[in-house]
Amino acid sequence: MSLERLWAGWRSEYVSSAAVDDGDDCVLCRIAGSDDDRAAHVVWRGEVALAVLNAYPYTSGHLMVMPRRHVGELEALDEEEAAEVWRALSDAVRAIRQAYQPDGLNVGANLGRVAGAGVPGHFHLHVLPRWSGDTNFMTAVAEARVLPEALPVSWERLRKAWPPA
Repeated sequence: MSLERLWAGWRSEYVSSAAVDDGDDCVLCRIAGSDDDRAAHVVWRGEVALAVLNAYPYTSGHLMVMPRRHVGELEALDEEEAAEVWRALSDAVRAIRQAYQPDGLNVGANLGRVAGAGVPGHFHLHVLPRWSGDTNFMTAVAEARVLPEALPVSWERLRKAWPPA
């Protein structure tokens, strides 16, 4: 059996620019600085952290919890940020459980671009509900996900379910 090679020379530009972190144009910083929580899909704001719907969710109710400050590494969070992010993560789990009654949840972080971080310069945690059988042929054959709920509806459900401070 011989080794086959698939050449993708166009990727060299992406690979060389992928490590660039331009904090001046960070989408998560723009969301954190927004004055319109509904338009930005911000579900909750604390003193130094916030929870926002993922604009490209894997499932309805997919949240991201993050510090307001542009910081790329988990270990770079200060004590106040770490405490509030962790409390918000627990509150996000509670809100998702109440709003969606999922069979389970995924909670995680992609630390660094090679680990799958879409916005590696701004640390964030993902929290998303999962159900038995929530993947189907669309994901397998069409590389598409079918989401039964629009983001504004998810925003309303999760805001209502968010635990009081």
